[in-house]
Amino acid sequence: MLTLLLVVGGKLFLVQGLDVGGMAEAALNKRMTQTLLPAERGSILDSNGTVLANSVIRYNVVVDQTVNTKTDKFPRLVDGTEKVVDISRDQGISELTSALGMTEDDVRKAVTGDQKYYIVAKDLKPDVEDRVTKLLIPGVHTEGVSKRVYPNGSVAGGIVGFLQDGTTGQAGIEQTQDGVLKGTDGKRLFETGADGLRIPVGVDQLTPPENGKDVKLTINSDIQYFAQQAIQSQKDKLSAEWGTIVVTDIKTGNLIAMADTDSPDPNDPGKVAAKDRGVRAVTAAYEPGSVEKMITAASAIEEGTSSPLDRFTIPPTYTVDNQTFSDAFTHGTEQRTLAGIIGYSMNTGTVMVGQRLSKEKRHDWLQKFGIGEAPDIGLPAEAAGILTPADQWDSRQQYTVLFGQGVSQSTVQTVRAYQSIANDGVMVQPRLIDGYINPDGTEEKVPAKDPRQVVSKNTAQQMRDILESAVTEGEIKDAAIDGYRVGAKTGTSESPCDDGKPGYCGYTASIVGMAPMDDPRFIVEVILQRPQGSIYGITNGPIFRSVMSQVLRTYNVKPSTGEPARLPQYAQ
Repeated sequence: MLTLLLVVGGKLFLVQGLDVGGMAEAALNKRMTQTLLPAERGSILDSNGTVLANSVIRYNVVVDQTVNTKTDKFPRLVDGTEKVVDISRDQGISELTSALGMTEDDVRKAVTGDQKYYIVAKDLKPDVEDRVTKLLIPGVHTEGVSKRVYPNGSVAGGIVGFLQDGTTGQAGIEQTQDGVLKGTDGKRLFETGADGLRIPVGVDQLTPPENGKDVKLTINSDIQYFAQQAIQSQKDKLSAEWGTIVVTDIKTGNLIAMADTDSPDPNDPGKVAAKDRGVRAVTAAYEPGSVEKMITAASAIEEGTSSPLDRFTIPPTYTVDNQTFSDAFTHGTEQRTLAGIIGYSMNTGTVMVGQRLSKEKRHDWLQKFGIGEAPDIGLPAEAAGILTPADQWDSRQQYTVLFGQGVSQSTVQTVRAYQSIANDGVMVQPRLIDGYINPDGTEEKVPAKDPRQVVSKNTAQQMRDILESAVTEGEIKDAAIDGYRVGAKTGTSESPCDDGKPGYCGYTASIVGMAPMDDPRFIVEVILQRPQGSIYGITNGPIFRSVMSQVLRTYNVKPSTGEPARLPQYAQ
């Protein structure tokens, strides 16, 4: 008998004391029930902290009716003590009714039946979820859900993006910064018995969620709204396919606005066509047209092959290498300065200026100004554009690239090139993401990418004088703003047909300018794709003037002082 008792006692010690086979641990794991506590997705903010996207955590109350229906009473630990009391099912239903603010009849129907999963109530705030959880009612649990809200609707809608199935970023910043915004979900583990009832004195473990970081953008939502309204009005007025406006801070490269027509509302992105849900300022590459003449002129000045007042004898048409070029307006043989060639956007004169450079240098200068290089600002599908190697240019393309045909680029790429001229020849890479804000409120600033000197300070100043003279003396007088010195360049290019069709279908009309020229602060570019009507009667100057004026007012930029540049357009 003693031997038998020793054997049984030893076995009990092994099983219960040492749990060699892990039976106790396995039994405990079997009794554990887990509830997911979703992390709060980070917000997307504009440069002033205005919320463009944020999430709220809500909870659903669910019940396993097969457990609750069969329960007449259940144990509950008295608050602040280790005393366990029995609670009747009727009392539990009454308490749940009070917590949810529902009728007792509705609650009783919801928890009674034979369904394993039934939703009792939806979209509850965290404080209500906490009250429901503390009731310990058999079969009743909560499950967290995240609800994404976009308070400003379509303002910067393409930039912000939206979620797929309410959880995963599908477009815009929501997509590219999904891992940063998501955070890490938490969980609650508690112990239930074989009857499905929660054990009051059992295991109750809480792993809090780690909320996602906020993403702070450089966008000013007020300017963004103004620009969206302006370009939408112009698009509708001229029945264009689409339009876009980009506003950037010259000193920092910060993108203040990237306004698209028919911008999506992330609360309901399906209301607009799929082609309108992105940000065309970076996704749409097109032939820029005459705005590219700035690069040709700056390259010639930097290389020492020309200067703003150099004299050029320009015939009505100009032929080189069996390729003939003409201008958008009819003229006889004229004596023009380089400033006048740019001020009146002459293709003939631009070819004459550009042919002083080898075709390899023409290619290299386009590359130095960022053509063929995606801006990499943190949005999906950013276009690098097309800059064909110089040895693949045919006899005509080697000259058309000088005035923006045979090369393609996005609006932000064009703005980046002009920013370097406005910033004394130093190219600062465009920025859209300003920083990340941790859940504890600390901010991680995203550093600016290394700037690079594209042309000398002297060349940049001469080029700014040419651009300002295009407004004061040239053909872009409708870009002038009272009280401020402005420099600008217009562009018109033929737009290749879509779907691989040969030839051209319509035009791309643009204007890019900077102000104030005595201390350049901002650049605005306006693009309109395939407007209807005569291209010679279409101008984006008033739209540029309206948006730039709003930007200057918003940032309290002081009016210009001193006399504007007035370089002669005709050679004496």
